[in-house]
Amino acid sequence: MSVKAIYEADGKRLISQHLQFPQLAPIKSAVAASNLDCAKLQDESSWLSSERLVVKPDQLIKRRGKLGLIKVNADWPEVQKWITERMNKPIQVSGATGTLRRFIVEPFVKHTQDQELYLCIYGTREGDSILFYHEGGVDVGNVDEKALKLDIAANKLPSIDQVEKELVKNVAAPIKRLVAEFIVALFNIYRKLYFAYLEINPLVVVDNAIYILDLAAKIDATAEYLCKKEWGEITFPPPFGRDAYPEEAYIAELDAKSGASLKLTILNEQGRVWTMVAGGGASVIYSDTICDLGFSHELANYGEYSGAPTESQTYEYAKVVLSLICRHKHPEGKVLIIGGGIANFTNVAATFKGIIRALMEFRHLLVESKVSIFARRGGPNYQEGLRMMRDLGTDLGVPLHVFGPETHMTAIVSMALGKQAVSDYTATVANTQTVSLLLGESSSTVSNKKSRTSSFGEALSDNKDVKSLRNERGRITVFTDKTRCFVWGMQPRAVQGMLDFDYVSSRETWSVAAMIYPFSGDHKQKFYWGHKEILIPVFKDMSDAMRKFPEVDVLVNFASLRSAYDSTMEALQFKQIKAISIIAEGIPEAKTKQLIATAQEKDVTVIGPATVGGIKPGCFRIGNTGGMLDNIIASKLYRPGSVAYVSRSGGMSNELNNMICRTTDGVYEGVAIGGDRYPGTTFIDHILRYNDTDDVKLIVMLGEVGGIEEYHICQEIKNGRITKPVVAWCIGTCASMFTSEVQFGHAGACANADRETSVAKNKALREAGAHVPNSFDDYGILIRDVYNDLVSKGTIVPKPEQQPPTVPMDYAWARELGLIRKPSSFMTTICDERGDELRYAGMPISEIFKEEMGIGGVIGLLWFQRRLPHYATRFIEMCLILTADHGPAVSGAHNTIVTARAGKDLISSLTSGLLTIGDRFGGALDGAARQFSEAFDLGLLPMEFVNSMRKQNKLIMGIGHRVKSLNNPDKRVVILKHYVKSNFPSTPLLDYAIEVEKITTSKRPNLILNVDGCIGVCFVDLLRNCGAFTTEEVTEYIESGTLNGIFVLGRSMGFIGHFLDQKRLKQGLYRHPWDDISYIMPEGLDDV
Repeated sequence: MSVKAIYEADGKRLISQHLQFPQLAPIKSAVAASNLDCAKLQDESSWLSSERLVVKPDQLIKRRGKLGLIKVNADWPEVQKWITERMNKPIQVSGATGTLRRFIVEPFVKHTQDQELYLCIYGTREGDSILFYHEGGVDVGNVDEKALKLDIAANKLPSIDQVEKELVKNVAAPIKRLVAEFIVALFNIYRKLYFAYLEINPLVVVDNAIYILDLAAKIDATAEYLCKKEWGEITFPPPFGRDAYPEEAYIAELDAKSGASLKLTILNEQGRVWTMVAGGGASVIYSDTICDLGFSHELANYGEYSGAPTESQTYEYAKVVLSLICRHKHPEGKVLIIGGGIANFTNVAATFKGIIRALMEFRHLLVESKVSIFARRGGPNYQEGLRMMRDLGTDLGVPLHVFGPETHMTAIVSMALGKQAVSDYTATVANTQTVSLLLGESSSTVSNKKSRTSSFGEALSDNKDVKSLRNERGRITVFTDKTRCFVWGMQPRAVQGMLDFDYVSSRETWSVAAMIYPFSGDHKQKFYWGHKEILIPVFKDMSDAMRKFPEVDVLVNFASLRSAYDSTMEALQFKQIKAISIIAEGIPEAKTKQLIATAQEKDVTVIGPATVGGIKPGCFRIGNTGGMLDNIIASKLYRPGSVAYVSRSGGMSNELNNMICRTTDGVYEGVAIGGDRYPGTTFIDHILRYNDTDDVKLIVMLGEVGGIEEYHICQEIKNGRITKPVVAWCIGTCASMFTSEVQFGHAGACANADRETSVAKNKALREAGAHVPNSFDDYGILIRDVYNDLVSKGTIVPKPEQQPPTVPMDYAWARELGLIRKPSSFMTTICDERGDELRYAGMPISEIFKEEMGIGGVIGLLWFQRRLPHYATRFIEMCLILTADHGPAVSGAHNTIVTARAGKDLISSLTSGLLTIGDRFGGALDGAARQFSEAFDLGLLPMEFVNSMRKQNKLIMGIGHRVKSLNNPDKRVVILKHYVKSNFPSTPLLDYAIEVEKITTSKRPNLILNVDGCIGVCFVDLLRNCGAFTTEEVTEYIESGTLNGIFVLGRSMGFIGHFLDQKRLKQGLYRHPWDDISYIMPEGLDDV
């Protein structure tokens, strides 16, 4: 959703902060919320106690004056009393019941009725319009009929003279110029701050000062990245009558952090019917169908997930929905509809994994709530997704019915609500299986020589100029089998999909000439053309690509919402470009309008923004349109049919591909114009093209609530401009059944007037002569009936089907589908970074932080694959602290320092120090653990152990210190012994080592148990006695050098410290002093 209403207080704050207009009276307001503290509010706004006041609710309530919700000319005590009487009290407004929780208090402006004016600025497709009426206030009436209107193009600004002449001509002469100046200044702020709607009623002029009394405003929320600083903290309140739920806020937060789209609106928390639908258009259609079947009062939520959310994101989304479902019981049980159209690029199995995880987590609550689940989905890897969902049904404990694309999209709604018998899932017919479609029934390769458009669509001779191709009525044919394009953005998956489409369509060459990616240098990317590999150039500079490929006339723009405007405007400067598809969703409307205006000036067709694109079977495919190759083939999009469609929704365009394929001879061309309020091209632009194309016999249109573009179709049908049959339906019929305003998935899917509702538009289309079904359930049936009628009349003559070439399946996708296996190069069991969350030994990183496991706990997971007890992880951390450093004189630190002073980098210096670790320095942990363990396990007495080592002429590892002794004990060892004795369940090996120490120190006082030996024997005690390891595992860890790892890890901290210390001290190259070296040269060398 782009355009969002804001509080009146916020709207006035923005104007007050940014509108520099001397005659504008200071805007003062105080907001009283449900936690009203009158004394605090008075302290913050001292004028409350000294001025006459106005108070009113600030909760997006219209016509407050007529509803008696304004108190005027009151003092502060009267205002407090008025607020207290109404605070947290329910009221009904236009059928919606809501609670008053927020009020705005302002100074009262004494004025007369004839000083009130009306002003409104709102967005249109071409730019913005200013409505002005010289009378205002509560009784202003129908301003659409009364007011003067001035339209301002997107790339223009109004002048004061223009406004004075055309808008305020009926205003009293003394203030006419002042009002005109104010309107121009306000309009500039409207544009600068990306307002989408700004209504002031009344606007009052008193003593040559302008006062803004009542204000309603909406801003384009997608412009936040441009205006965050100017806006400050902005709250987007829910429509009056619908409380804001924390679950909605949580999903909105997930949505903001995700590249996918996640939406949730709670309509009726007690409702029986819940939805979890993939796709903005599909989500509306499911809601429509539920309401059409008489369950609008039971519809609990509206929401959607789309744009390829990850498993983790769908898991979080599903958890929220399931928690709401299970919150309240219903005597008849509840229904969950997990629906969706046929995805273009979302991996259905991946998203279903997240939903399945959530369902399993809530399975007991689902059983208690008597929930029945109906699922239907199609798209990439849908077979695996449906299989997993069916398998889940055996364990979940609630009824779970699963369907694929062979079932009409909304048929599951009728089944779920008991209006139709449940027909359980049957496996998808063989010729729509991914395996058979892509691998084929034989190993033969169909030659790729003749374009399929030559027999199904208009033919093109090789010497015809594609860019100037027009049909006999002069309208541009946007795509042909010779069309070539640039793809802006590093989108290898989409490009490969386009090339695979080209190949199965038997194009003579691939459609993607080059890619444009400004974040890297010029290079080439490898792709597949059928069975062979090809290279496609990638250009950093768009001008270089244009110069290299002058025949390219289409740009497929995958730039992000922040870059899409600039990259599109750049492309519009090149005369060779005739069509641009903008994929990004969330481009500010003001930017889109400027793109539209520039494109119209240069006669460029723009599809989008917020679109998946379009497809012309046998000719050209935009990006991911049509989905994976199996769906391309299943929907016969490799060759043209007789039906052309136009839709707003990208997801529903794929559903239309499926529907048209099943009911007619297939698609000739299909375009998804995009879900934003102002798409680059509209329904009528494409429908007129289709009407003028001889090979198109039937036109299908899928509109939606919001906007008035469908009325242009009505007009052209009535005046005879459109002569071919049109099957039309506008989704969003459920909107009129809701008591509060609902913003659907697409930015443009919201009715701002009765004329913009789907019900009104469907009625108008039907009256104009279009074929309009009674509901979406009948949409495919009506398409079939109209098509069959055209066939019976001979208008359409079905052609024999052709077998497309076989395209090899990509290795990665074949592996995803489980069709192949390959031995791994190596295995790992400690860490998995592939999912949405890093996991250590299977434990999510968030849980590790949540449980405050610390570095000791992480070592337990990564080294031992165990969750060690707290005393054990604390011991590991103590060892790291104790071994972190032992001064600059030891060999490791010395090497690190010398290397650092030689100007080497951190890694080189650290490595030079680590390479000194061995039996003589720091590497005694494993040796000590091994020697003491073997002696203890053999039952040797401490004296026998010492004598045995002496006889073998071996040193006892972990015994002895150069400096420390019995009289000067090593504090590190003292601390460690104390902790181990106090916390370990038993310490037999440490006790044994202490007895050995008594024997060795009787010979020399410095033959003490040193820190290496102490850590070594204590670690063995830990592993053997914590209950987490077998004896064999302990032995294996000792033999593999695990304990030395503690020293290496700990001492690395010290080595890094020494490196940084030398750099900080700016120490130069080290040269060892001569006087510290004994030079002993050989004497009297004999001749050889």
